[in-house]
Amino acid sequence: MITKEYADFSWQQAEQLLSIDSPTGYTDYAALWLKSSFEMLGFPASITTKGGILVDLGGEDADNGLMLAAHADTLGAMVAEVKGNGRLRLTPLGGMNPNNAEAENVRIYTRGGKVLEGTFQLCNASIHVNGDYNSAKRSYDTMEVVLDEDVKSAADTRNLGIEVGDIVCFDPRTRRTASGYLKSRFLDDKLSVGILLGFARYIADNHIVLGRRTYLHITVYEEVGHGGSGSLPAGVTEAISVDMGCVGNGLSCTERQVSICVKDSGGPYSYQVVGKLIDAAKATQADYAVDVYPFYGSDVEATLRAGFDIRHGLIGAGVYASHGYERSHMDGVYNTLKVLAGYLDV
Repeated sequence: MITKEYADFSWQQAEQLLSIDSPTGYTDYAALWLKSSFEMLGFPASITTKGGILVDLGGEDADNGLMLAAHADTLGAMVAEVKGNGRLRLTPLGGMNPNNAEAENVRIYTRGGKVLEGTFQLCNASIHVNGDYNSAKRSYDTMEVVLDEDVKSAADTRNLGIEVGDIVCFDPRTRRTASGYLKSRFLDDKLSVGILLGFARYIADNHIVLGRRTYLHITVYEEVGHGGSGSLPAGVTEAISVDMGCVGNGLSCTERQVSICVKDSGGPYSYQVVGKLIDAAKATQADYAVDVYPFYGSDVEATLRAGFDIRHGLIGAGVYASHGYERSHMDGVYNTLKVLAGYLDV
């Protein structure tokens, strides 16, 4: 049975990936790191034309292949306007809610290769000055990046090399507590990418030959809906998204469990695949929950919408406060690894 050391390795890999900024549309550095990481484990990996990473874990039955998908792209933003006061109006990349992003440190990546810092603030952000501070609506029109540079005009900011279209990344503030809780922006879905790296290492360390050909697809446009819409190898009959498990009111999952999703905004997942995932959880004594996600979509649903004829599923470690400052737990990581191992009978 897969052991907890692979959960620790999974978190170590996730932590390294979290240190590489990779909002949707700006993922090349993360992709190169991931390609190298899988290759160091002994698995062939390639970067797709779209920018994702395709990994071949091997296996015997190539006509009944399995794809495991997770995404390395995160929420972020782009410069939409260099304002007259030298500050920046943003447009979101993915569903970054400005209420969750207020007062966060940011990095601005210019096309000229500079990395500049600032803070995402409400316009007129001093509560001792702004009488409407509490009632002001937080939106991308009422908030701005205050650069940590001596700028007072649009010309000052442009002289730094900043232009419309530059990428803005939010500080993930990654932490692991002594009690095993994992806190960071963008655990969705870099925690799952780390889990797939941990699972790949388990396969490599134990010289396991899988019973069916198994691939990993680390996608890079999931946060805008089309991450998993291509690059499905021939012979794949099932695709499972390993993404964040939802935690919240009306759901049963906690951060310490693995969540098995039966239905989300895109409809029900394959009855057969869900059943096999539940059987795998039981067989490996994983602590799991089965839930319906009310506002959610996954990579493998994008695969189906692209016209591929597959059965699909969705699992993931429980993650609280999704798209904000997220929290999971090492137990959730380990339980997810157990289900993956059980599903592939290794």
